[in-house]
Formats: sequence, structure tokens, C-alpha cells
Amino acid sequence: MANKIGTKEKPTALKTPPLSSEFTMHKDEKDGKEVLVCTVGKTVLLYDYCCLADLHAMLKKHGDWIELGSADEEKPAKEGTVEAWGRSPKNPVGGWYGLKKGLRGRFGMYVPPLMEYLGLAELTHDAKGNKMRTK
Repeated sequence: MANKIGTKEKPTALKTPPLSSEFTMHKDEKDGKEVLVCTVGKTVLLYDYCCLADLHAMLKKHGDWIELGSADEEKPAKEGTVEAWGRSPKNPVGGWYGLKKGLRGRFGMYVPPLMEYLGLAELTHDAKGNKMRTK
């Protein structure tokens, strides 16, 4: 799976769930930890690499569609969404999968398209209120 994600030299090009914006994702290492590097324009977000396996396991357990609910770090995440799970003290890492203070949000916007690209999930692609489920 890791070799499908891309490298700094050749990142994977993806689109947000509404298919309205492009961004790239690649796997790297930072401070001895495997990370997903998400580049949106000039903004770089980092997510803990283990989020892929953890989110996939959560989706399998959930068993149905779940709303993405993307939100910036300083805004509250809607309960019962992928975004809320991605920052919950009850998830496997006990909090944020986003690793860059101030840019830890938007988990529900940028990680699900990578999951879809990897064949681990399917997403809806509506203008708003997108959802995902495991494959």
C-alpha cells in the first residue's frame, strides 16, 4: 500500500470529495515517524500514517456510510463524522491524527480521497455532505 501513495519527488495527485480542488499526498518520515504529507497549494499538512489502517478498521466496524464532516482545527467537528473520529480521544491514537499544530483539522477532507485511491473505501462526490464506507 505504501508504494502506491507516492514520494516527495512524485506525489499522488488527488481531488477533494466534491471534486472541486486538487491536492497531493505522499508518504515520508518526520522525526522517526511515518507520516502522510498533504500539500494543498502552498499549505502542507501532516497526518499520522497509521490513520489509514485505523480509519479502515473503524469503517469496517461501523459497517455503513459515515459523513466526512471536514472542519478546520479551530472549529468543532460534527459528532458522528470521520472528522470527529480523527480528533477523538477515543480513537486508537487517543486524539488528533493531524500532526501540525494549527493545521490538524481537515482530516475528513484529505484522508478519505487517499483511502478511495488505495481501494480501501468508497466516497460520495456531492457538492456538500459527502460520506464514505469501507470496500
